[in-house]
Amino acid sequence: MYIEEYLARIGYKGSHEKHDLETLTAIFQHHIQTVPFENLSIHCGETITLDLDQVYNKIVRKKRGGWCMEHNQLLCWVLKTLGYDTTLLGAYIYNLHQNTYASHMTHLLLKVDIDERAYILDGGFGVSYQIWQPMELISGKDQPQTPGIFRFTENNGTWYFEKIRRKQYIANQSFSNSDLLERSECRKIYLFSLEPRTIRDFQFQCMYLQTSPDSLFTKKSICSLQTTDGFRALIGWTLIETTYNYKDNTDLVEFMTLKDEEVKETLKDKFSLTLERKFPWLG
Repeated sequence: MYIEEYLARIGYKGSHEKHDLETLTAIFQHHIQTVPFENLSIHCGETITLDLDQVYNKIVRKKRGGWCMEHNQLLCWVLKTLGYDTTLLGAYIYNLHQNTYASHMTHLLLKVDIDERAYILDGGFGVSYQIWQPMELISGKDQPQTPGIFRFTENNGTWYFEKIRRKQYIANQSFSNSDLLERSECRKIYLFSLEPRTIRDFQFQCMYLQTSPDSLFTKKSICSLQTTDGFRALIGWTLIETTYNYKDNTDLVEFMTLKDEEVKETLKDKFSLTLERKFPWLG
């Protein structure tokens, strides 16, 4: 594992000598615009492992993506290698359909301390909930970013994370009732505490999420990547391309349904991703 190889993977050519917020932000933005959030291994018969060497090999050398436990574990190694004070944290995802937070800790995120200030860094959520800059750990403060307004609130040591979105313009109105559209203007995302975690705390969740029929990740194939002005995502056969704030405080959302034979080229062209194994339904 070599830090220069990782930096080349994400296309970062700037200095990394200073352990400051500006450098952290630049590296993070290169990461989320280069490394997709994806669970395609599950649908190709591959096992997702939390072994750091294998995560590094998958993302850096095979130029794949991953989910939160892969993204943020790799980012933790990167930042510690560069000299940042970095801590693993665990979160409980909000379930929109059940209107409650999960009972199991299934999300991995990072806390980075710089000049006596704490920041949350999370490179592994994807789609419209992906932050673009480190967020200062302050309760009740709106923190506007390109994707929208993010906010933490704290209550008795529990931190809640939410996003306020813009209006949406759906270019193809036949998708106006799609369940892939975010309906809530203010969306709860997850809750977490500041208790330090280790990667071993996520072993059970990692296996459960890729094997249980109740897991969102076994039900849907997901690949998303942040762009310079929005994000794109391939969920099943549906390609979504979103442009943030394209006019009048409105996000442009474009949908397209792909044919089986278009999936492989779309992954390559839109996400710079090539699979070693095919999806079973693609033959």
